[in-house]
Amino acid sequence: MKILITGIAGFIGSHLAEYCLTKPNVKLYGTFLAAKEVKNIEHLKKKITILPCDLTKKEQVKKVLLKVKPDIIFHLAGQSHVSFSWQAPEKTLINNITSDLNLFEAIRYAKINPSIVIAGSSEEYGLVFKHELPIKETNELRPLSPYAVSKIAQEKLAYQYYKSYGLNIVLTRFFNTEGPRRGENFVASSFAKQIAQIEKGKQKPIIYVGNLEAKRDFVDVRDVARAYWLASKKCKFGEPYNVCFGKARSVASVLTMLLNLSTVKNITIKQDPKRMRPSDIPVIVGDNTKFKKQTGWKPVIPFEKTMEDLLQYWRENI
Repeated sequence: MKILITGIAGFIGSHLAEYCLTKPNVKLYGTFLAAKEVKNIEHLKKKITILPCDLTKKEQVKKVLLKVKPDIIFHLAGQSHVSFSWQAPEKTLINNITSDLNLFEAIRYAKINPSIVIAGSSEEYGLVFKHELPIKETNELRPLSPYAVSKIAQEKLAYQYYKSYGLNIVLTRFFNTEGPRRGENFVASSFAKQIAQIEKGKQKPIIYVGNLEAKRDFVDVRDVARAYWLASKKCKFGEPYNVCFGKARSVASVLTMLLNLSTVKNITIKQDPKRMRPSDIPVIVGDNTKFKKQTGWKPVIPFEKTMEDLLQYWRENI
């Protein structure tokens, strides 16, 4: 069985690669954009075939698909930073939408029919009212960032190719994913990195934060990797699925948990205006009933373990 992971060197991609390699008779391929991005999969390089590819370049995508002809595609590559999308909305939209278009067209060009799992996001829901919580897949989409708009466009394009050309596409909406290797621009990882730097004397005992009042539904990346695999095997094509823990935690509580794990106790918290977004979603908590019923999946890694491993990752990598 040949598997292609786009964005294999990323946070989730690297964990998904590890999980796929636990399965029998798997030949794993992955695309990445730049050589500097392969740190996360350095330990896997002998077990996978890595293919440099800019997914916004259609000829490069065609070349990869013709070479690999995968049975399963996990499409993770893209601009994944909500905050960055405010700074570069055009780049975010072009990157995320064009990569999907080129991938779908390359699949048609190669005359193959793999299962394709698209990495959607809970950000698509955007503004959610209290009476709509927990969020179901049927909830109206009210995006509040350029990133969210790009993910909705990706999903709608995927649905169109499923209906128009019969591509076997599963639409997943992943909620906040955390764990070791998470990029420092994401909230929990930002806190963990700062704490690790403080512990090593590389930063004054001050943690800079954005909006601590927001509440998010956090799920461990290793549970997410398992969810991707099950989605490729058991989900219905053309339908969206929430993948989440099903519990909302405030960003403030995440910070408190990490501070309690620190070896330094007198750390000051200071709000940084640059870390505040033009608009933010107050509460995100999902209903994972549909996905659990379809696949039998459920999250098993406690959030406390996720934060312990995240902090330890930064202690070892700064």
